[in-house]
Amino acid sequence: MDWKQAMEARHSVRQYTDRPLEGETLEALLACIDTCNAEGGLHLQLVQNEPKAFQTKNSHFSGVNHYIAVAGKKGGDFEERCGYYGEKVVLTAQTLGLNTCWVALSYKRVPGVVQLRQGERIEAVISVGYGATQGEAHKSKSVAQVSNADAATPQWFLDGVEAALLAPTAVNQQKFFFAYQNGKVIARPGLGFYTRLDLGIAKLHFELGAEKDGSIWA
Repeated sequence: MDWKQAMEARHSVRQYTDRPLEGETLEALLACIDTCNAEGGLHLQLVQNEPKAFQTKNSHFSGVNHYIAVAGKKGGDFEERCGYYGEKVVLTAQTLGLNTCWVALSYKRVPGVVQLRQGERIEAVISVGYGATQGEAHKSKSVAQVSNADAATPQWFLDGVEAALLAPTAVNQQKFFFAYQNGKVIARPGLGFYTRLDLGIAKLHFELGAEKDGSIWA
């Protein structure tokens, strides 16, 4: 499975088995995290065998023992980078046979587990492990609702928008917008919580669907 296939196969999973992360799967996941930290200037960390973070009142999660803290130094495009590189880890996990779910609020921070340097914060966490299910597809907006696509826009732009619509967003809000203009793409977040994080996730999906790199962005 490659990342494009992973985008289609991945759904948010909230119930996990007790199967441990180990062997080549664990090594590949950690290698991806290291690469994303180096490229994105972040401090993503895999937390293993720690069940307390998801033992919250009215939690919709069960069996979560492993998660990725999406952390880094605040400032600039921090939130967007968290989404972009965190989603690289999510898609890599999917190719390794793992399941994931982005989580912004429904967890608690356990003291001493995640190591933060001065000026750093946790933007979100990602549950990771072997799911009890494979999750379900979410209801999606249309291409017309999130872009200026028309008969004149190139096929790669349409492919990018369709891939972006597969991206997980906070409470499935999909509050991003992509505009094609003079061969470039303008990406804008909507109003609301975590929309810049969501935009980073959607931009990675767009690049993968369009088969373009970061040079497309205006």
